[in-house]
Amino acid sequence: MKASRRMVLVSNRLPTTLESGPDGPALKPSSGGLVTAMRPVFQTRKGYWVGWLGEGRQEDVERLLEPRAREGCELVPVALTPSERKGFYTGFSNEIVWPLFHDLQSRCNFDPGYWNSYTGVNRKFAEAAARVASADALIWVHDYHLMMVGECLRGMGVQARMGFFLHIPFPALDIFEKLPWRSQILRALFQYDVIGLQTARDQRNFLECVRRLLPEMDLERVDDEVRARMDGRVTVIRSFPIGIDFDEFAHHAKQVEVTRRAEEIRRELGGRKIVLGVDRLDYTKGVPERLKAFQHFLATWRNLRRKISLVQVVVPSRESIPEYHDLKMETERLISQINGQYGDPGWTPVHYIHRRVERGELVALYRAADTALVTPLKDGMNLVAKEFCAAQEGESGALILSEFAGAAEQLREGSILVNPYDMRGVAEALHAAYRMPRTERMERMKKLRRTVRQANVFRWCEDFCLYLEGAEAAKLRAAS
Repeated sequence: MKASRRMVLVSNRLPTTLESGPDGPALKPSSGGLVTAMRPVFQTRKGYWVGWLGEGRQEDVERLLEPRAREGCELVPVALTPSERKGFYTGFSNEIVWPLFHDLQSRCNFDPGYWNSYTGVNRKFAEAAARVASADALIWVHDYHLMMVGECLRGMGVQARMGFFLHIPFPALDIFEKLPWRSQILRALFQYDVIGLQTARDQRNFLECVRRLLPEMDLERVDDEVRARMDGRVTVIRSFPIGIDFDEFAHHAKQVEVTRRAEEIRRELGGRKIVLGVDRLDYTKGVPERLKAFQHFLATWRNLRRKISLVQVVVPSRESIPEYHDLKMETERLISQINGQYGDPGWTPVHYIHRRVERGELVALYRAADTALVTPLKDGMNLVAKEFCAAQEGESGALILSEFAGAAEQLREGSILVNPYDMRGVAEALHAAYRMPRTERMERMKKLRRTVRQANVFRWCEDFCLYLEGAEAAKLRAAS
């Protein structure tokens, strides 16, 4: 990918986090879908990455970041007080926007104080971006934490091209209308030149909200994009489904040590069929519902007991928040219940891994698994489904995928789509995957891998940046 204009990427977190260790503060790789997706992309573009680094002393931050400035991507940390972090991140972002945009409005806490924190912190991020953005820079703001940054930048007189990408779903009108600050957020988004969403469904939901809440907006559809005009500004609204670095995953999956570890995992589980779930600890991922479906599977197909095991990886997240702690307790209770009810000395139905899994071990799990069970209640995309396909070097795995994951729009052909709320339906999908002939599994996986390979993270970035470049890039695209 050729890049002529420097990128200023703005996200809640930087790709590294400042953490305390036995030898003092150190930088550790950040977790999360955004960082995972953008890390390989920034290897091809020089510029700045603005975000929160973690809590630490300013002198430690400067000392640890100084060598990074020579690597092409300079990290620009935004300092936040504990109070700001609580109101902006824990409060507005994750007690209001996160549950609301995942259709779980009953979990929202519409505390008006959170709005003040959110707008104040967004202004801080905008100030940091403005300090490093040249007039011809491309500013790319990411995700629900920072929806107001564009408006703040315009208020500071920044006229550079700006784009916004939402990694989570955009809700339907009847859900979005419940947000007390709905109009302020919607208007602020139109300070960007490009608004990117994960799927066509998200685009439809967004446009429905615009038509109802901003009736003065002039909307014109051109193929798969919509151009919105108001107050002399034109904003392009389009879906850009995010991908993964397919080649990197596929190459890693072929490594000798990964192949050896995958074989070890199969032996450790007694050569049984392996169903794999990999999720961050979050109530949107549907882990309790999945466990109940597996329990129903074991109760219904008694002859398959001892022939199949579920390996459920749950990566810790936000456990200081009471709801997440309660979710962990519920997950562990269900696993204990299933293992106590159906297990015996020679077989454990559910193997539970509650920790962050290193890349090599994760890819080995993908290789070892016969079936991936990816059943979020709602998800912007879900990269686990794509990673599993990329790592299926033998092309014999089956993918059971929630129809409410953004990935379902691209992976419909080849996967087994399910309603994650339908316990019986998910159990039947597990049974179908178990009984599926190898030839059919391979045919399905070939289709899935072809799709994931083509719609990779670099194509996602290039497509978005072409739109962000504006008219000049559009002419080049049309001529190619």
